[in-house]
Amino acid sequence: MGREIVIGLVGKPSSGKSTTLNSLTDAHAKVGAFPFTTIDPNKATGYLEIDCACSRFGLQANCKPNYGYCRNGKRGVPIMLLDVAGLVPNAHLGRGLGNKFLGDLTEADCLIHIVDVSGTTDAEGKATRGYDPLQDIEWLQDEIFRWILGNLTERWPSVVRKHVGTKSSTLDTLCQQLGGYSANKKLIGQTLDLLPGLPPLQDWNQELIEKVVKTFMQVKFPTVLSLNKMDHPDSDKNVSKIILKYPKSKAILTSSITEVFLRKLKAQNYIQYEPGSEFVDTIDDLGPESGLKPLDDKLRNRIENIRDLVLYRFGSTGVVQLLQAAADLLQLVPIFPVRNINSFTVNSGDYVFRDCILVKKGTPVISVARKIMGDVTIAAIEGVGGRKIGEEDTVDVGKNDILSFKIVPGSHTN
Repeated sequence: MGREIVIGLVGKPSSGKSTTLNSLTDAHAKVGAFPFTTIDPNKATGYLEIDCACSRFGLQANCKPNYGYCRNGKRGVPIMLLDVAGLVPNAHLGRGLGNKFLGDLTEADCLIHIVDVSGTTDAEGKATRGYDPLQDIEWLQDEIFRWILGNLTERWPSVVRKHVGTKSSTLDTLCQQLGGYSANKKLIGQTLDLLPGLPPLQDWNQELIEKVVKTFMQVKFPTVLSLNKMDHPDSDKNVSKIILKYPKSKAILTSSITEVFLRKLKAQNYIQYEPGSEFVDTIDDLGPESGLKPLDDKLRNRIENIRDLVLYRFGSTGVVQLLQAAADLLQLVPIFPVRNINSFTVNSGDYVFRDCILVKKGTPVISVARKIMGDVTIAAIEGVGGRKIGEEDTVDVGKNDILSFKIVPGSHTN
């Protein structure tokens, strides 16, 4: 059984990390138990919004997920979030909760770095004005780099001796040295593929070791930048500066505090609002028949300001798009396992597409089966229309993503 995908949330104090985490984990309609076997104190269930398979067949009314939610064909699929605490300068030297912060980080497949682009908090998260948030991005990457590099160079002479003595391949030696960061052979192989023409490992100098570590970081810790507090007057110039410096980075403009406020108003029945959208409707817009509560002038003005300064200007609060950006970086594909490939139901009953799991694009169908059911003997795999699918066929968005597995009677799961 493959382990769950984990997305790490990092950010200095007062950057909006806790607010972002709250908005990502508030699903409004949690159905059934959580799909994860353990939820540690610093882990939470987030909800990645995708297009549900039910909308392809006009079955939205019959879609009732076991986990998460489906609203008019928009499905919230549970995904594990890791709240990485202890983010302060010199974490790699053990300052603050540095060792815990960096140790927790290894679990993450992808990072969302919440950056306060208003420049109103310094490196420690204390109130200030005119701070350059570029420093936060550079500093986080430097902390991870110095931590991995320090661990590697500390034992490099003995690594080289063992490498030469055992006549190991570069891949095998790096797997031994970098495997502790929850990095498998495939991931380390991807790192080496990005560095063609490397000399033998015993000939690497300090500069080359650093280049390998930086490339490994790109593969192991792909990062989405959450440029938070986007509606602050000082944010525009800082956003431009960051995007110019990191043109290849995935950057999403966000206002997490606005998202949390809008969801609170929705829960209190003051507004109609779909997270991720640019529209907020009040009783003034929809009339008394909407059943919404009347607004006082203070609340009305606040909603108008949110419309003008956030929603109409930026298109949304950006928070829902954060997990979608992380899923894109990880090339995640939603897979819908069903028992009956014709009705899309699981057992008896009319509810369709009860389950949905996330796997990496290009995963063989047999690996999907193992992830869902463990070590069983598969007799046949069917796709939409009863089409036979081979075990080594791969999955993609809209391709081999609705699957029915026929098991050989008497085969057992682990």
